[in-house]
Amino acid sequence: MFFHEQGLQYDVEVEDPDPQFAKMLQQAIGGAEGEMRVALQYMFQSFAVPSEMSEYKTLLMETAMEEMGHIEMLATAVAKNLEGASHSRREAARDDDIIDEMMRSGQPRQALSAGLHAMPVDSNGVPFTGNYVVASGNLAADMYANVMAESTGRTLATRLYEFTDDPGMKDMLEYLIARDTMHQNQWHSVLDSFDDHLPVPASFPQEKENQDYNYTFMSTTREERENPEQPWTTGPSADGKSEYSYTAEQPDGGAPDVEDVIDEMYNDVN
Repeated sequence: MFFHEQGLQYDVEVEDPDPQFAKMLQQAIGGAEGEMRVALQYMFQSFAVPSEMSEYKTLLMETAMEEMGHIEMLATAVAKNLEGASHSRREAARDDDIIDEMMRSGQPRQALSAGLHAMPVDSNGVPFTGNYVVASGNLAADMYANVMAESTGRTLATRLYEFTDDPGMKDMLEYLIARDTMHQNQWHSVLDSFDDHLPVPASFPQEKENQDYNYTFMSTTREERENPEQPWTTGPSADGKSEYSYTAEQPDGGAPDVEDVIDEMYNDVN
């Protein structure tokens, strides 16, 4: 069950409306690094958390709802960058500056399909896809995905920050960047709260792994070389359960031995 509170999570002001920046902000809404991605990612992760781990379920859902608020903020920013132009600039004539700018910048649908408002698309106009969402059902795996999501989201927000001189947009982005900082840290803290979760999934018995290769860095360069003595080729493994080793060889399974073609697949050439 969800409820909506009137009012934005944080103030959104635009002093100098910029249609081009409105297009760029779409990446923060419907792009692979955007807020729709993390909102749905945390929500669907929460759905999979068992009842006995309610503290994690609550954390994920509360953060998901915060991210929904970020979508609302960004959608408002897009609209203000488009609609905030003067009346003469908003007239949809052939020589209208704002329409011309959107046509040249490759986002005419913000006018044609949305009436100068935000859409669930990225900055190229590509619709948001649920394929961006990671919700594996394994909480540790999901936390690593969440750290990545917040890291790329924060990177996007810092880049957007450099593309605008508008004080209101900078203020909004400073807030979003700060929240990304918090979210990165909270997911790291969740990982730290797990006793022993590496390698993920930790529940799989490691004795069933091929013991010759589970901690061996396998070089695939054609040039023969000695162990470069890097932290991932020598010394204790990250999970503390073994020592890294190095090899320039691969197991060599021979040529693929595939079955004859199945007639119904029509793969034969005759």
